[in-house]
Amino acid sequence: MPVDILQLHSHSASSPLVDIAELVDTGLSRRGGEKTLPTILLYDEIGLRLYDTITTDAPEYYLFAAEEQILEDHVNEIVKVMHSASAGVVSDEVVLELGAGALRKTSHILSALARSVSNECLQTPITYYALDLEQKELERTLRQIQESEIGNLLQGKVITRGICGTYDDGLKYISEGGLHSLVANAESSRLFDSVNKTERAMSPTSTHSSTSEGQDTFVTDTPPSSPGTSSPPLHIMFLGSSIGNFSRSGAIEFLRGLPLRAGSGDTLLIGLDHDNDPARIERAYDDSHGHTENFIKNGLRAAGRVLGDENLFAKENWEYVSQYDTDNRRHEAFLKPKMDHSVIAPNGKVYVFEQSERIKIEESFKFSDKDAFSLFTQANLRPVQRWVDRNSEYSLWLVERPAFVFPLLSSPFITNRGGELIPRKPYSTSSFGIPARQDWNVVWTLWDFITLRMIPRSMLLEKPIDLRHICLFYLGHIPAFLDIYMSRLLQEPFTQPEEYKRGIDPDVDDPTQCNPHSEVPTDINDWPALSDIVDYQHRVRARVMSLYDDIDSGRRPITRRMGRVLFMTYEHEGMHAETLLYMLLQRAGTGTVPPPDFMKPDWSSLAAAWNAAPKLSHGTVTLGPESVTIGHDDVEAEDARVVEVTLPDDHEYGWDNENPKRVVEVQQFEISWRPVTNGEFYEFYLGRGKDKIELPASWVVEDGEVKVRTLYGPVPMDVAKYWPVITSYDSLSSYAIVKGGRLPTEPELRLFFDKFHHGYDGGANVGFRNWHPLPATTGGSGNGGKGCNGGVWEWTSTVMDKVDGFSPSKLYPGYSKDFFDGKHNIVIGGSYVTVPQIAERRSFRNWYQRNYPYPWVGGRIVYDIKSKEIN
Repeated sequence: MPVDILQLHSHSASSPLVDIAELVDTGLSRRGGEKTLPTILLYDEIGLRLYDTITTDAPEYYLFAAEEQILEDHVNEIVKVMHSASAGVVSDEVVLELGAGALRKTSHILSALARSVSNECLQTPITYYALDLEQKELERTLRQIQESEIGNLLQGKVITRGICGTYDDGLKYISEGGLHSLVANAESSRLFDSVNKTERAMSPTSTHSSTSEGQDTFVTDTPPSSPGTSSPPLHIMFLGSSIGNFSRSGAIEFLRGLPLRAGSGDTLLIGLDHDNDPARIERAYDDSHGHTENFIKNGLRAAGRVLGDENLFAKENWEYVSQYDTDNRRHEAFLKPKMDHSVIAPNGKVYVFEQSERIKIEESFKFSDKDAFSLFTQANLRPVQRWVDRNSEYSLWLVERPAFVFPLLSSPFITNRGGELIPRKPYSTSSFGIPARQDWNVVWTLWDFITLRMIPRSMLLEKPIDLRHICLFYLGHIPAFLDIYMSRLLQEPFTQPEEYKRGIDPDVDDPTQCNPHSEVPTDINDWPALSDIVDYQHRVRARVMSLYDDIDSGRRPITRRMGRVLFMTYEHEGMHAETLLYMLLQRAGTGTVPPPDFMKPDWSSLAAAWNAAPKLSHGTVTLGPESVTIGHDDVEAEDARVVEVTLPDDHEYGWDNENPKRVVEVQQFEISWRPVTNGEFYEFYLGRGKDKIELPASWVVEDGEVKVRTLYGPVPMDVAKYWPVITSYDSLSSYAIVKGGRLPTEPELRLFFDKFHHGYDGGANVGFRNWHPLPATTGGSGNGGKGCNGGVWEWTSTVMDKVDGFSPSKLYPGYSKDFFDGKHNIVIGGSYVTVPQIAERRSFRNWYQRNYPYPWVGGRIVYDIKSKEIN
């Protein structure tokens, strides 16, 4: 059977060989110590075969074996999760592999794809495209697949084709809809029909060539068409930790440019090498048989070839230098001249080399967990699931492009609503200072996502929680709050009724008693229409953007008070998004729409991975005695004295209960590495706990089975047993006492977080990375202490009250002081739906009534050193 190769080089303005020659010339023309050769030289026809030798005959090179082992163990699961958005494979689906190479690992994916297809489910087969630089290698490897047993399995289910071109060639073609156009027109163009070769060779969309083996290959050159909005899913594979060959910034740019669409079922399966033991990495790139050295030195022959003479650089004049940079987690491959010498290219250009210099030809970045999450977040991607090899040295990640991504706080860039990467306006050097206008766009996207897409219209006038307002209230409350404070700031008249300005916090024991708030309609017919609220919302948002226009143009100088209003109203939206979501959780599965444009979790495969993952022992760490700093200095009274702020401002804003900074002495104590899990709490509840605690509001009983609520509907306890239990302070405190401990004070928990808890930039489950908790059984002492608490706030035994130096907010005087009633306790941290600016601000303090069961709060146990009791 002929091999179909799509030739894309002709779509470039110039030959790729010319482009590479320019890169070679530029790199070798630099001064000593700065010379480079492009890595692409290593992957010509000979280089690909040399690399294949490394993977088969260099056991030190663990990357290939680790990735293959993951595929051997989990390929059916991987393919299933890839298709979770479409509930299985679909007709005309496209799978594209970047840098396909020998296809040995790919064969596992192809086989699993074929196995997932029943004869009745597809009108047209899946099309797999292998993208690589060398046509002959593509022909050879694809023919091997076709002629193998796998080829028989693929018949009628998966069509294999090649794309000859660079990454840029292939991705440009995809972005313009070329692949889907080819698949859609496959029958009419007879690319996959069993027609006679003469007829195919005369086709205007094909050119005929002959391979070295004398077999026929058809190189198609079909121009792309624009992709339709209903195009089938695109699944991209980028294996072998090839993304490590990019710089950190280059990797972000490359992944951001992938044509993955939110809510389409598109996925990326990508391999990342871990930041393993440096000696292990060094051996991997300098094997005992010298295969890697041969691979790197082949770059000299390739460099000479593109300059006009493949013998231009004599290999005997060069040595291979392998080096691992521990600080940057980067392996570097160099070519070093053995003596001073020069070479003259066919065009007369002279290249001079000194014995002491090194010419970098390849670098391979390694990825800690923090590196991986940073890469994906900045590339506007979201990890869906991860598979790790048996030695925990390598990972395959399945990622998607979600509806929105909160940027890293340290990132100078942010994604706008159209998915475009744009720089943040530097209003502040502090991550917790004046929000950029782009920050508003992200939080507004979130707010619209929740209110207009997750709440059915029929549910807007309902109360998911009796202690709260109807859902429609929050749609109006948010813009009204913003409008009020914009009006006060700009001294302009407020245009909406006061009844939409505040929330509600009734006493749980006596709901008729609650904090002061304006009256709301008691008759459903008196509530405004949704369309009126949305129109009002748009007008208020326009006011905010108009203010930023005035600031940017210099028409209005920014003041500290202005900065505080912008900070306060921004965080207010984030906090109420979380409030609304924990309300909606109570109706998930019966009313609330699961998060659209985010892939639904595959609970069975996730549970299997969580069960198999190494568990953090139920141990403790001893801390203290030590001084702990609580809060920060942010005196709102100073706002009136600061007439104008010089941008970018360095001030960190906060709410009134965060000021002033204070130092607290903490005595020695032991604290559990992880929060109490659903599984532990369930065992306690079934045993001696029923008479001590109530069923958590985060659980529900269905058909006699206790399940855990999620925004996707209830899941079995077996799925959620390692998640942190979410329940009231009273219930967790009772559990802790039975276990011989207590819940931590705010300073104790803060000390633990400071030492052992990573944040959003480090991959913590906050900021909508997931729409559900994660196991709290990983991390801790086995990971340098930088563990995951699963994505929940955590209770403290510290009662919400004023501290020495407290001064109520002048802009919002009731924010904190209304809750100094002895019934509320401090919680700190953040949940999986807490916006990063709140979850990451160390001084932020949240609070809830001790018997309030709904918010996403868990807790861990503290043992006093003298009274610890082992249970």
